[in-house]
Amino acid sequence: MKQQAPNTHCGYVAIVGRPNVGKSTLLNHLVGQKISITSRKPQTTRHRMLGIYTKDDLQVVFVDTPGLHLDEKRAINRLMNRAASSSLTDVDLVIFLVDATIWNDDDALVLEKVKNCQSPVILLVNKVDKITDKSSLLPHLDWLSKQFDFDAIFPASALKGTNIDALHEKIAASMPLGEFIYPEDYVTDRSMRFLAAEAVREKLIRQLGNELPYSMTVEIEKFESDAKGIKHISAVILVERKGQKRIVIGKGGSRLKLVGKDARLDLEKLYQCKVFLQLWVKVKDGWADDEKALKSLGFDES
Repeated sequence: MKQQAPNTHCGYVAIVGRPNVGKSTLLNHLVGQKISITSRKPQTTRHRMLGIYTKDDLQVVFVDTPGLHLDEKRAINRLMNRAASSSLTDVDLVIFLVDATIWNDDDALVLEKVKNCQSPVILLVNKVDKITDKSSLLPHLDWLSKQFDFDAIFPASALKGTNIDALHEKIAASMPLGEFIYPEDYVTDRSMRFLAAEAVREKLIRQLGNELPYSMTVEIEKFESDAKGIKHISAVILVERKGQKRIVIGKGGSRLKLVGKDARLDLEKLYQCKVFLQLWVKVKDGWADDEKALKSLGFDES
């Protein structure tokens, strides 16, 4: 007996671009919920992450990726690049993000990767809200349109949500017939433990500015719920040197307390329950150059 075709549409959409171009901000807008951490610092996203949008007969699985970049001096950079590159395979659509005012060698690297993928590619020209004279955008859009046969080009602002509804319509029209891959109430494939670690790391990045953006990571050692429904989370912040540990802790523990408070408030909003969060800082020399250690911390291209 011939199997009846599904009456739902479902597919994968990869979001790619160089570091700090707005991929995670776009993902959060497209899904309608904050699931990927954001900051103004490049390479905030370190892991490939799925954001799942489901409405009526449509499910779109967005793949948020680390920013592709030329500098691969450290093992962590090589693993992030592998994760981003592998996301271009076996997807139904690619969204290539670029900045409305800047094009550099990292953008060119992403373009070469995009040219080799087999899926339709949408070019999203982000951060148009920062341009006061919109007529200056036209020559840049014209130049970009000649670099590749894009399926569509969208000037947009992921931060402000400008033109994101039109992008959503284009994505929906591009999804093939297929059964839903995830339950309708899922918004990400990542565990609550992972989201807790990322919440802490986001607050650290925002607090530390340019002092210590990439020499640290967060590992969850305990994640439990008690009889009252309170989540008890213990997280270890790993840094590479003793001096970095002092920076993270701050004078009299002030910085660590502020990071803990801000992360706890975000997690209570995410989990819809009270959270008890404890933070420690440990020195783990060379963790960002050790592929084995990185994979044990969840850094992997798979």
